[in-house]
Amino acid sequence: MSLSWQSAASPIREGGRPPRRMRNPLPRAVLFAFVPALTVFVAFWLIPFGWLVVLGTMPDSSSQQNAYWTVLANPRYLESLGITLLLSAAVSVAAVAVSAVVACFLARHAVPGKGLLLALLTFPLAFPGVVVGFLIIMLGGRQGLFSQLGAALTGDRWTFAYSLGGLFLGYLYFSIPRVVMTLVAACENLDRSLEEAARSLGAGSWRIVRDVIVPGLAPALLSSCAICFATSMGAFGTAFTLGTELTVLPLTIYGEFTNYANFATAAALSVIMGLVTWGALLLARRFSGTTVGSTL
Repeated sequence: MSLSWQSAASPIREGGRPPRRMRNPLPRAVLFAFVPALTVFVAFWLIPFGWLVVLGTMPDSSSQQNAYWTVLANPRYLESLGITLLLSAAVSVAAVAVSAVVACFLARHAVPGKGLLLALLTFPLAFPGVVVGFLIIMLGGRQGLFSQLGAALTGDRWTFAYSLGGLFLGYLYFSIPRVVMTLVAACENLDRSLEEAARSLGAGSWRIVRDVIVPGLAPALLSSCAICFATSMGAFGTAFTLGTELTVLPLTIYGEFTNYANFATAAALSVIMGLVTWGALLLARRFSGTTVGSTL
């Protein structure tokens, strides 16, 4: 009786050791699929980025000092980094604010031709950065619409395309479509009963927005803001089209690489920009609790 109970309750090997549980090995198909994925990761990310990190440790062509130290000690590079950070943050906040209003309206109202309207809102995604820059020039360039309008009304041409204001509008133009679709889906998934409960307790419209809608959309807002920030940090085509005098980090990297053949400093700037962008995505993912980067 005791032997049967012992064998049924806990099978024991000779020597008093319990048997080891064999883990199920990975399917062979998964291993075969993992090899090309690992190859692509190593070939197209790990090796190039590792070489950038190593190249950044080499001497700068002008100061003959470590390129990372040169970037951190040179006010011109720090100014370029600061302007890029502020511009990207401003674009991200503005794009999320505008897109949130549009997304909530489209998600809560039966708008005629809603599908067509959403398709038109995402149409700028088809444009490369160079085309976006050209559109800003057509709007606020020396021969643009606002320039001719200002000349007709005041005699002075209104131009803003070649400044940070024009670059802000260009970045905002291609950032809003990336956010609208994500926030429309998030707004459609909000629990309307929470709003009805808050309204029954006497909460006004602004109180419902602050205490119910914004917290419900917080993960989508944070992830969208991080995507806009990352896109704006590395955007090159629009800035290059609007003028090489703009002190944003992608143009600074381009100038160091092509005009001065200062490869070490260009690599150091690239690594710093990548780390800042990666840090923003990591923070957004941690605070939002969602997979940042899965939305466009």
